[in-house]
Amino acid sequence: MSLTKTTSEVKHLSRPADEVYARLSDLRNLEALKTKFEDPEARAKLAERVPADKVEQIGEYVKTMTFTADTVTIQSPVGEVALRIIEREPDCIKMAGEGAPIELYVWIQILPEGEGSKMRVTVGAEVNFFMKAMISKPLAQAAEGLASIIAASVDGGGATPNLTL
Repeated sequence: MSLTKTTSEVKHLSRPADEVYARLSDLRNLEALKTKFEDPEARAKLAERVPADKVEQIGEYVKTMTFTADTVTIQSPVGEVALRIIEREPDCIKMAGEGAPIELYVWIQILPEGEGSKMRVTVGAEVNFFMKAMISKPLAQAAEGLASIIAASVDGGGATPNLTL
């Protein structure tokens, strides 16, 4: 088994790094995404980028999400899967998966950039050589999707972030 990782593109944010860290270090701050996903305009924007059946599938997953300060949990086809914060530093929040069929990790890196900040998401999974090719594309999609959702949530501010994937 080896760790396979993929990293999102860098997202440039209008908010300072300390504000981004404060928002992301408590996962309850992302709960507004559930409400935003119910907005028909947000669903329409998502439908421009993913097939209609996938929008409905994502909607079903979003409805099952629960948040605590340290975890975000979702009901998936393999059962309850959670991401738990395992380390908080002002420039990086590290999470580990629980309940997933493979070991899963997520790192959110945050750095100052002028008056704002920049962020990127790395997703990693412990897999064997044969699985590596199968999960490379889904990992890349996960990293990019998470980065987009997080960036929209952070830059959206307040309780109604823009949901653009």
